[in-house]
Amino acid sequence: MWIDTHVHLDAREYGGDGAGVARRAEAAGVSMIVIMAVEPGNFDTVAALAAGSPNACYALGIHPMCVPQAHDDDLAYLRTRVEAAMGDPRFVGIGEIGLDFFIPELTTPEMREKQARFFREQLRIARDFGLPVMTHVRRSQDQVLKHLRQIRPPSGIAHAFNGSLQQAQNFIDLGLHLGFGGNLTFTRALQIRRLATELPLDWIVLETDSPDIAPSWIHPGSNSPENLPGIGAALAELRGVDTDVVRVAAHRASLAAIPRLAGLCAAV
Repeated sequence: MWIDTHVHLDAREYGGDGAGVARRAEAAGVSMIVIMAVEPGNFDTVAALAAGSPNACYALGIHPMCVPQAHDDDLAYLRTRVEAAMGDPRFVGIGEIGLDFFIPELTTPEMREKQARFFREQLRIARDFGLPVMTHVRRSQDQVLKHLRQIRPPSGIAHAFNGSLQQAQNFIDLGLHLGFGGNLTFTRALQIRRLATELPLDWIVLETDSPDIAPSWIHPGSNSPENLPGIGAALAELRGVDTDVVRVAAHRASLAAIPRLAGLCAAV
């Protein structure tokens, strides 16, 4: 089965039809999708979407792009929600969290410090509850690695990875898998395609980041988790292996990165 480890099913691009998107993904062979939260205001929405879709589960977290509007009380609220969600089999981890040093307004000294503080506290929550983290690492790989070394969650994913081979190995050494998606379908994405072929297949998970990072065949349109099998086929072609080899390896890697998926996938 295909697993999409990173989607935003409540995005406005779907016009409130996230459940329909999940159904179409299931029809396309995507047996599980992991819905990311980005701030406390969408915690209930992602949980409800997962509850209403047999092939969906969810993570809770505060995205670095939402940190400027966030308050310390939001971190306390996240901890409370995580504790309450531990009994929900469709709750699988902490995400999307991390650091973003691409957007100019997030790169001021004040915002860098606030991002780091929110990231570290969310890493503590993950560590305290034994949960994986789904990390945002845009232009921040080394800084994310620094905090992960100091506050180590049990597992997780470096989402939309686009660093160096050395950085990739550093994430692997910390027990984090590497997320690849639609970017690898573009012939001009030389660095990403090189990484996707040279990294150990057992440490690669597949994701769409829907509705973002659309693959080449629909760019610049909105992405959807139903495109994941095509992304997997593109990775197989790059590596010169059968698509089933990638599907099986990505499934195994997804369960290693997000262990609570195992029970859900067994029930599908």
